[in-house]
Amino acid sequence: MNYLIIRKEMKMNKKVNDAINKQIGAESYSAFLYLSMSAYCESNGFKGMANWLKVQYQEELTHALKFYQFLLDRGGQVELPALAKPTTGFKSPQEVFEMAYEHEQKVTKMIHDLYELAREEKDYAFEQFLHWFIDEQVEEEANSSEIAENLKKVANDGKGLLLIDQQLAGRQFVDETNQSAE
Repeated sequence: MNYLIIRKEMKMNKKVNDAINKQIGAESYSAFLYLSMSAYCESNGFKGMANWLKVQYQEELTHALKFYQFLLDRGGQVELPALAKPTTGFKSPQEVFEMAYEHEQKVTKMIHDLYELAREEKDYAFEQFLHWFIDEQVEEEANSSEIAENLKKVANDGKGLLLIDQQLAGRQFVDETNQSAE
């Protein structure tokens, strides 16, 4: 079979295009990291924490897709990068959520770096697009930090761990990146 492949001429600044592709990879890695964390929690009987982390996995995938669609809508070229293997072998739920918080801080820096690039390259549409992610990162850091702090407070107290696990079981995925849902 012969297929006609139509490739649009790239309309985006190459630096911006490459940075967005890199961010698609970072968001996809984040998703797999959260899925790895979820597997650890579930295999150790913390189904509520596993649920919270699975929802986080879904959120990160939607973030990657939001960057992907933005790139396509702007006439950019999508080039999906290879992903590194996510961390495994966690020691405790507290370690999982401390790592989640540290990871979100790294993602925040990546988003801020993208914003600086958008400003340097005078890409006003990209700058505006990133506002949603800047706000989202405030929430991401606050949530993971709060859970890590609560786990630190209860340490190895079984009742405290059970209570936190039960609280996290109620989280449900809502695709906040879907503009038609707003």
